[in-house]
Amino acid sequence: QVQLVETGGGLVQPGGSLRLSCAASGRIFSIAGMGWYRQAPGQQRELVATVTSAGSTIYGDSVKGRFTISRDNDKNTVYLQMNNLKPEDTAVYYCKMSIRRDIYAMYDKWGQGTQATVSS
Repeated sequence: QVQLVETGGGLVQPGGSLRLSCAASGRIFSIAGMGWYRQAPGQQRELVATVTSAGSTIYGDSVKGRFTISRDNDKNTVYLQMNNLKPEDTAVYYCKMSIRRDIYAMYDKWGQGTQATVSS
């Protein structure tokens, strides 16, 4: 069974940076779409960034120009580089893996999340 483990969260001052990592088990990482989502207290979970197996990326409007998603298929790891962090970026960040099983179905797997706190 696929397991996702997020690391790299922590406390940072406004304007600072964090680099999150999501390590995936198994041999299917290279064909999976990967994404980062976040959820602040009392808020809905929102898209941060996604990267397809081919390397195409999508970013949420609130993080464009500040965050960068990347993947290393040899390490089964997806990264989220977060720069110029703002207090409103404070959230639990979740990694998601999406695998197309067939033309009718997708398989999604979520990690447990890592807390990023932006505060003075």
